[in-house]
Amino acid sequence: MNHAPRFTTDNFHAWMHQVNEACGHFNGRKLDQGFCGHLDKRQVGQISLSFVDMTQVNLFRGRQEILASGADNYYAVLQIAGTSRIEHQDARIELQPGDLTIIDASKPLDMHFHQQSRQLSMILPRAQVQSSTRGIAVQCGRRLCAQTPLATLAGQMMLETGRMQQLAVPESQAVLDALVTLLRPGIAQDSVSGSHERLFQKAVALIDQRITCDELTPEVIAREVGISMRSLYRVFSKRGLVIAQYIRNRRLDFCAESLRNPAMDQKVSSLGYAWGFSDSSYFSTAFKGRFGMTPGEYRKWHASKAA
Repeated sequence: MNHAPRFTTDNFHAWMHQVNEACGHFNGRKLDQGFCGHLDKRQVGQISLSFVDMTQVNLFRGRQEILASGADNYYAVLQIAGTSRIEHQDARIELQPGDLTIIDASKPLDMHFHQQSRQLSMILPRAQVQSSTRGIAVQCGRRLCAQTPLATLAGQMMLETGRMQQLAVPESQAVLDALVTLLRPGIAQDSVSGSHERLFQKAVALIDQRITCDELTPEVIAREVGISMRSLYRVFSKRGLVIAQYIRNRRLDFCAESLRNPAMDQKVSSLGYAWGFSDSSYFSTAFKGRFGMTPGEYRKWHASKAA
């Protein structure tokens, strides 16, 4: 780990600057003169994480801090020692050692640390989480209790990752995929059940099977699933999804996975066609809209991190 300095009341603002660099923009205030803070930021392959120690501090994010951060991710937060009180997305929870929660960086957040507290915070890219949950809303600000197998296994995975000195990009990508998959039962807020759930699962399975076909359309899916177009749109809209956008985003997710693979040397110009995009210009524009950079820039960025 990095030998980062420990900050006390006299250099609270220096510690806040460190927090903002590692975790996105926060505002904060000391709760009394007993404040103490320490942060170790780690980069393990593609994984960004931080061990954060703090006492007697209130950290919070509002609209201004969210806009200043720019990044649109989720955070997996593991309480290692002490306790923390968190208010996020209409939820109020208190984390005990071993507890986990998921934070949406695009939503307001308020955290209080009255006693000595230690947390491990790991960035979960939004596109990766959404790809894994496949349209099911992510429930943030929920306490995943330390005594549950899910929290135990996920916490151990996060801690072991934090202890590693390095990981190759494919290995770190596999760790992120495994962690998101492991957390999915605890964070997927599935409010749709019964026949709608069965139809949705049948539709998304069909989409993944035919994803490389540029003729894959909602009309084809409705016909194969055996329902009307109106019913198909309703199945997706109940999850806040538009089916055409879902198909496009799944294609983009598969394209991104190919670009992250160092063994995949396919030209960017032909990659879009391989995953069902018939227009290379539209593919590049759509990819940048989802991932913040062009396909070529995305490949170079991941290659540079692997070097």
